[in-house]
Amino acid sequence: MALTRLTLTDFRNHADTRLSPGAGFNVLVGENGSGKTNVLEAISMLVPGRGLRGAAMPEMARQDGPGGFGVSGRIDESELSTGALAGAPERRVVRINGATRPATALGEYLSVMWITPAMDRLWTDPASERRRFLDRMVLAVEPGHARHASRYDAAMRQRNRLLAQDEPADAHWLTALETQMAEHGAELHRARVALVEALGERLAGADDAPFARPVLALAGYDPAGDLAALLGQSRARDAAAGRTLTGPHRIDLAVTHAAKAQPAASCSTGEQKALLFATVLAHAALVADRRGQRPLLLLDEVTAHLDLRRREALFAHLAAAGGQVWMTGTEAELFNGLGSDTARFRLEGGLLA
Repeated sequence: MALTRLTLTDFRNHADTRLSPGAGFNVLVGENGSGKTNVLEAISMLVPGRGLRGAAMPEMARQDGPGGFGVSGRIDESELSTGALAGAPERRVVRINGATRPATALGEYLSVMWITPAMDRLWTDPASERRRFLDRMVLAVEPGHARHASRYDAAMRQRNRLLAQDEPADAHWLTALETQMAEHGAELHRARVALVEALGERLAGADDAPFARPVLALAGYDPAGDLAALLGQSRARDAAAGRTLTGPHRIDLAVTHAAKAQPAASCSTGEQKALLFATVLAHAALVADRRGQRPLLLLDEVTAHLDLRRREALFAHLAAAGGQVWMTGTEAELFNGLGSDTARFRLEGGLLA
């Protein structure tokens, strides 16, 4: 699973950037603000979701551009593209081999995982951030997860709007929405449980060095009982709260440092980063087993908080595992340990130098 061509048109600070990446390591070097992370974000838009920044579509268009933008990539024999038209900047357009498709279809062709500096706070951030992280991992293994997530969220938003009305909502319509939430919610929870169990088995046999070994568990949601019935019983409470208080959208990913039996949120910054790397690397191996291909790894400012020993160990692990890896940094010397076949790109102001 590797991109052989990547094109950014009016995306962030890239007017027209074309890259021919290598099948293995791809290193983007440049000063802060040169557009390195924007390239990674563009790649992350070639899968379902809002990308590694979670930005709204209009934010991605070049400030002095025409208003729309495009990102396209070639993988195997397929051409994937996404973007927005100048006349409809909020609406995402996805095409696969020239045909218009829903964004959820992208997951059938490509899986991508990333680590960014913002994720250094993942274990201390609100549960919603870890839930998004969890769902990205599930999506890489089960592309259909995106469809269940979007339909669950759509039904929940409609239910919340109905409950917020001054006049009594139609009970039959509420029941229909709650039934949809229960059906898709059950699939969401099943896939999340399966992913955590599979990752747990893989991590259980892993060596703690050089990265800390995490223990993963789900918390914050008890699937016991009939969710549709529970939602029906909690309409008054949810109306008063202005949101739905019961369901798989409340779940959290709990992570513990195995050697210390300590919650990740209580660990040092370096240990938290190590737990994150260990989780993502184990997940990449799991995807390779399930799909026969490793996911693309996007590692933004990858050397931050990694000492020389851990950096060399990370590079060695990635080289041995194979697959396409994209990394960014401000100094080319940070990546001297990589092989001579590494594709290296220098960026300056959204342009290839």
